[in-house]
Amino acid sequence: MSLTDTYTLSNGTKIPVVGLGTWQTPDGDVAYQSVLTALKAGYRLIDTAAGYQNEESIGRAIRDSGVKREDLFVTTKLWNADHGYEATKKAIKTSLSKLGLDYVDLYLIHWPNPLAFRDRWEETNAATWKAMEEAYNDGLLRAIGVSNFRPKHLDALLKTAMITPMVNQIFLNPSDMQPEVVAYNKAHGILSEAYSPFGTGKIFQVGALKGIAAKYNKSVAQLVLRWHLQHGFLPLPKSVHAKYIQSNTDIFDFEISDVDMAAMDGMRGAAGLIDDPDKVPF
Repeated sequence: MSLTDTYTLSNGTKIPVVGLGTWQTPDGDVAYQSVLTALKAGYRLIDTAAGYQNEESIGRAIRDSGVKREDLFVTTKLWNADHGYEATKKAIKTSLSKLGLDYVDLYLIHWPNPLAFRDRWEETNAATWKAMEEAYNDGLLRAIGVSNFRPKHLDALLKTAMITPMVNQIFLNPSDMQPEVVAYNKAHGILSEAYSPFGTGKIFQVGALKGIAAKYNKSVAQLVLRWHLQHGFLPLPKSVHAKYIQSNTDIFDFEISDVDMAAMDGMRGAAGLIDDPDKVPF
């Protein structure tokens, strides 16, 4: 297994098993250099979002990397203000323009029920998804999916969807395995992707993980990324430091034992839990 290995989405599209996350990576030189560093280190999946406000710098790094477009997998997401049919169509074009790309490999609804649409989230998501399906059929998006969706949000979407989401990108790590969401995803052929594989950094404070990592002569970050892979999840580690971007790739030369996997699975709440998306005030 290596950085160039892939999972196969429900429509046959292949997606690398590990990617670079860019949440909270500031636009400009920081975003540009981190993506360039990642691509040189062998990453082929870059994950961004309109809401991260760094698409332009990431697009520039992609162009300057020298990596062939067909060898890359680029993900971006619809921001909360742009839900609805016409707004989504416009947002897709805006993201493509900022990234400087003819298509993106994966496009996600970032949030199931933004505050502005909370009283009508179900119908708004249906309209949004219709626009995404059309863009998918037009070749602007190679795959489509969602982020932060719980089973009730997916059930509502599937009432009108012609295409089942291919990915659900969620908060996922040993502290919060979101078992109901993961089980739902698996039952519907939806890949579980982890946007905070380190629990926004809090996972590094869990003492038990340090002990397990030492057994394998690995860092906690490497251990946790390996845990994701052994569960069949797709982790998106975020870093802006070349040293960590590189070391996060060193996860293919060891295997966590069943006993240690079970111990890590039992760490619920050790580094906090994700908020209910229905109650988040944005």
